[in-house]
Amino acid sequence: MEQDWVDHPQDIRAGEELDIAKLEEYVKDHLPELAGDVIVKQFPSGHSNLTYLLQVGDREVVLRRPPFGREIKTAHDMGREYHILSHLAPVYSRVPKPLTYCEDDSVLGAPFYIMERLTGVILRAVPPKGMDLSFQTMASLSNAFIENLTAIHNVDIEAAGLSEFGHPEGYVERQIHGWIKRYYDAQTDEIQEIDEVVEWLDKNIPSESGAALIHNDYKYDNLVLDPLNLSNIIGVLDWEMGTIGDPLMDLGTTLGYWIDSDDPPEMKALAFTLTVLPGNLKRIELAERYGEIRGCELSDLLFYYVYALFKIAVIVQQIYARYKAGYSKDERFSIMIQVVRVMGGVATRALDLGRIDRLGG
Repeated sequence: MEQDWVDHPQDIRAGEELDIAKLEEYVKDHLPELAGDVIVKQFPSGHSNLTYLLQVGDREVVLRRPPFGREIKTAHDMGREYHILSHLAPVYSRVPKPLTYCEDDSVLGAPFYIMERLTGVILRAVPPKGMDLSFQTMASLSNAFIENLTAIHNVDIEAAGLSEFGHPEGYVERQIHGWIKRYYDAQTDEIQEIDEVVEWLDKNIPSESGAALIHNDYKYDNLVLDPLNLSNIIGVLDWEMGTIGDPLMDLGTTLGYWIDSDDPPEMKALAFTLTVLPGNLKRIELAERYGEIRGCELSDLLFYYVYALFKIAVIVQQIYARYKAGYSKDERFSIMIQVVRVMGGVATRALDLGRIDRLGG
């Protein structure tokens, strides 16, 4: 039964096919240890970079490339993600080993990289059939989840050779102004709540809390879990937005994706996470556990949470704008503007109440 829970690829979506002949030639030249014809399938989930399974003979590896259509360079920089994995793998065991990076657009139309496949369970909005996500399972997993985030933030960036990666000075202010610009560059609809959030964030930027390796998209469905023990984290995926920056901004992003069982109905209706299941730490408990482990002050938690909701809204807005412009045929994206509205509404509610929890009542 556990094998049925492992994340499996499917047929490639229309418009996202790869040039198999060119890919086979590239693999033969750059990964000679992989022998045989290349069979390609696609992992169906995810809303940003595209992920494919390559079966080469009896070996399986994973290829990542940017989405087709308009480029959003920072979020889809394959060289950046490959660089992080290459330096991180020797000092942090929970990442896939990168194998090769190609910046030649003539091969697949965009830069891409290939890495080893980590085989395990990825918990998405709908869990695999037959999986028992008991109170104790989710309690253990949510604790392991936040402990692993602190482990990422405690990585020795000097030992990893990442000390010169990113620009940690002024990171918070730069992020706020950068995401504001990205939102208005991709805006398709007038949403008053988002405008209010933008104004509040711009006026309430806190001082820096420090610098650490940060993931910037840390949530359940970016983890690979052991099928025999779901609280054992095998790997952390999707480092496309990783950098050296303020770790509390990273914590905030995680809190933004963490939906509580007593959140507003429209937030729970998004159903992009299993954090509402009994046993999970509450959002505020998750933050407090983080602060306890790292011994850090969390006085500006409301800012980091509202920032996270806004950042998620911007990411979704960019996806929706790309869909509306015809760059993607993925019908999942057709209703994304409603997610932007929900994020704006929850963020303004948090500001009105002055807290990050108990937002539904």
